[in-house]
Amino acid sequence: MKAMRTGSTRALFSLLSVSAWYAGVALAADVDIGTPWIRGTVSGQQATGAFMEITSKNGASLVGVACPVAGITEIHEMKMENGVMKMRAIARLDLPAGKPVKLGPSGYHVMLMGLKQQLGKGGSVPLTLKVEHRDKTVETITVKAEVRDLTSTAPTMPEHKH
Repeated sequence: MKAMRTGSTRALFSLLSVSAWYAGVALAADVDIGTPWIRGTVSGQQATGAFMEITSKNGASLVGVACPVAGITEIHEMKMENGVMKMRAIARLDLPAGKPVKLGPSGYHVMLMGLKQQLGKGGSVPLTLKVEHRDKTVETITVKAEVRDLTSTAPTMPEHKH
């Protein structure tokens, strides 16, 4: 009898695992992350930016980002106000359905502050994005961002899809 319970438990666990995997694929399939990269740093530099293009098929919001090499990671917006470029942290970035949202050096971007190490060209850094879907579920997506030269301003890598 005990062997039957164990077998039944294993079968149920396998079924639940497969169901959870399919649910995760459905959510992850909604969001594509293209060309994630981070601007390299020089010794002693405490902050840099991370950039990418995010497309949500059904509409979502970027509500957080984490990075193990930064003490603080924030979503930022840069815009001109009265002839002055201003940058500020924002709590969320809307991802309209089917429209790519570019995070680049002169607009929306991810700020990595309190850097724990220098980031050299050719390295790779994980970024964990928190995306809130229309149904209010939150998904975490981890991508590897290539560290590019300190002077990089535009993507040159082929697109990466999640």
